[in-house]
Amino acid sequence: MKEASHTLGDTIEYGKDEYETLIDADALLLVTEWPEFRAPNFAVVSKLMKDKVVFDGRNIYDAAEMHEKGFTYYGIGIKQQVSQQLDATI
Repeated sequence: MKEASHTLGDTIEYGKDEYETLIDADALLLVTEWPEFRAPNFAVVSKLMKDKVVFDGRNIYDAAEMHEKGFTYYGIGIKQQVSQQLDATI
């Protein structure tokens, strides 16, 4: 957070941990490969977020698994065929 605050200042809100930042969030935008974001507790994530939308800029999550967990998932820079196919079957 210290490093981000040098660039972003107070233009964003900071949380004490990865879960606090998700309370009532419209979407999650993942732009880091930090270990704590590789395997979050998606049951907790699901309960905290207002809308279950994930934009994965590092493509560390599996699209099919995310859909099974009830998330709308977008892997940045990859084809969304899996997403579209899964949405058609829901």
